Amino acid sequence: MNRRTAPFTLQQAANESPTLAGLLARARDASARLKAIEDLIPAEMRAALQAGPAEDDVWCVLVTGSAAAAKLRQLSPMLVSRLKSKGWDVATIRIKVQTRR
Repeated sequence: MNRRTAPFTLQQAANESPTLAGLLARARDASARLKAIEDLIPAEMRAALQAGPAEDDVWCVLVTGSAAAAKLRQLSPMLVSRLKSKGWDVATIRIKVQTRR
């Protein structure tokens, strides 16, 4: 039996599914956090960062190399302060180095 349905957008799917809506909201939140601290990060290092998930008062940032991770650790107190001033409840930024495959 062939069943054809009309195509729909991701936004429409998210509106129909609480699970998808929650996932989309978390992704937007992570992106907004990264955007809020972007100007505190050296321009040449920004491409090495990717926003990760937030749980409770811990936010994860993914980095592509150990040098970027080391620099981000140095900047962490300033980044946490910025996020708090923008209204996020962040106590810790967890830095996770992504391995290349």
